[in-house]
Amino acid sequence: MAQMKAQNLKQKPRVGLMVPSSNTVMETDFHRELQEVCSVHTARMYLVDTTREAELEMIKQHAPAAARDLGTVKPDLMVFGCTSAGSLFGAKYDAEVCEELGNLAGAPTIGVLTAVTEQLDLTAGTRLAVITPYVDELTQSVANAATSGGRELVAAAGMGISDNVKLAEPTPREIVEFAYSQLAGQFFDILLVSCTNYRALEAKPLLEETFHVPVVTSNSAILEAVRRHCLEN
Repeated sequence: MAQMKAQNLKQKPRVGLMVPSSNTVMETDFHRELQEVCSVHTARMYLVDTTREAELEMIKQHAPAAARDLGTVKPDLMVFGCTSAGSLFGAKYDAEVCEELGNLAGAPTIGVLTAVTEQLDLTAGTRLAVITPYVDELTQSVANAATSGGRELVAAAGMGISDNVKLAEPTPREIVEFAYSQLAGQFFDILLVSCTNYRALEAKPLLEETFHVPVVTSNSAILEAVRRHCLEN
């Protein structure tokens, strides 16, 4: 009994989550899915527009301050919570950004794009389709980064939303309907739905039922990466 009480009193691992300031989905997904695994502590990186230029400004000017702030809670792990920003200069860029931010926070740091590519590598399938809420430039940036590991890009389509807070507006059913309108008749065996501020995790079961292929979303991938880290350390 005493041992059980001691285990119950043991502090959960602390995860520092860095999100674009106008993101309203990722924290909700993290708190719902990880409440038994870790505690989640958030810092925001100023971002209003979901464009290449605005995301570069977020990384250079606002992310370092967020990392330093989160460092004060002594996190066991940090998460850089923006898929498209991590893809701006290819798949390796996400790891480079995370290394710099981790040095500022004094904690290991993983990016969503890196978690996505790792999850895709663990998922059966080589013919990739990509759906996002983004403008075309960012959709293509993520799609290009996701084709590592021998995957072939079959199709990539975005909703064309550039106001970051509005990325959260499409309902899960609307996400499925958009995906169907873009991908019906295409032959693919794995589907990536990108964006941490998109309700893709909620849409995932219906997407899998509709297309009969494995579905990886930004938040499902990073949640799995966080779980693995917390369980292994």
